[in-house]
Amino acid sequence: MSSLLKPFSVCEGPCESSEVRRGCRSSYPLQQPLPSPRLASSAAAVAGLGSLPTYQCSYAARRNLAAAAVGGRKITHPGKAILAGGIAGGIEICITFPTEYVKTQLQLDERANPPRYRGIGDCVKLTVQDHGLRGLYRGLSSLLYGSIPKSAVRFGTFEILSNPMRDATGRLDNTRSLLCGLGAGIAEAIVVVCPMETLKVKFIHDQCSLRPRYRGFFHGVSEIIREQGVRGTYQGLTATVLKQGTNQAIRFYVMNALRNWYKGDDPRREMHPIVTAMFGATAGAASVFGNTPLDVVKTRMQGLEAHRYKNTVDCAFKILQHEGPQAFYKGTVPRLGRVCLDVAIVFVIYEEVVKLLNNIWKTQ
Repeated sequence: MSSLLKPFSVCEGPCESSEVRRGCRSSYPLQQPLPSPRLASSAAAVAGLGSLPTYQCSYAARRNLAAAAVGGRKITHPGKAILAGGIAGGIEICITFPTEYVKTQLQLDERANPPRYRGIGDCVKLTVQDHGLRGLYRGLSSLLYGSIPKSAVRFGTFEILSNPMRDATGRLDNTRSLLCGLGAGIAEAIVVVCPMETLKVKFIHDQCSLRPRYRGFFHGVSEIIREQGVRGTYQGLTATVLKQGTNQAIRFYVMNALRNWYKGDDPRREMHPIVTAMFGATAGAASVFGNTPLDVVKTRMQGLEAHRYKNTVDCAFKILQHEGPQAFYKGTVPRLGRVCLDVAIVFVIYEEVVKLLNNIWKTQ
């Protein structure tokens, strides 16, 4: 009975101590010295494996050694990711909203109507003439209320999905980062982005009308729900899920690939904020060219004229039929500037806030 209660390390088992247990191949020679009992017991303790059979313990320890981060980049606790993501999202949107406003205006300026704007500069000029500088921030409240939880959900979900997939040094391979980014994008689309974007587009579109109806954020929300129900805030859900899923898949994939390339064989190498910003801007640019057509369709599906389209596919078909393929890239330039700045700011602030939280919030 006492032998059953005897503590054991990750590498112990019924095989002889001079050989490594891998499927109980007793003839498998030992190539490297066994880890010290202290290191082995520490890895088992961190992974919570003390009560598992030896073969399960050995496998799970290798799979979850990222939690111990022995000599590598520490994984980020989901709670820290949620908090840091929310802070980064709130700061970022206050800086970049005017470019989002201009992008949305150009996308809503459909060719079927007489064009109102001749370009980016003309859009800014007319908006300031008609509504002052504050006009460039019309709809900010709806986006700000949603941007904080959006970034929190995005980074929290990404860390939850990616932490079990990291290797013993905390490194995440590019394919897995693509899948984790896709999951994070889908989560934020359903929970936050779709209602937030629907309200933003309706508010901006309302300002373009001769007689604006909405007097503010809460008045606009109450009117939309009264007339269309909660469903009125979830227009274009399919297009939003496709857009956000591909968005974050591309961004996290590019960002992770650049980070792995920069760090090379030294996972402990620190990234300067300027380097993080450059990598973030590159990831943002890649996502813009990769899914702007989905962004155009999503914007049309969430506008005040959304009733003209039966569904997402019908919207895309009518845009192609009446405006040509180039219409799918309307607003690319202002979106490119906004997204590059957006992603660069978010990743820099996120990384710095996580570093700060690591000093004041101790987690295993």
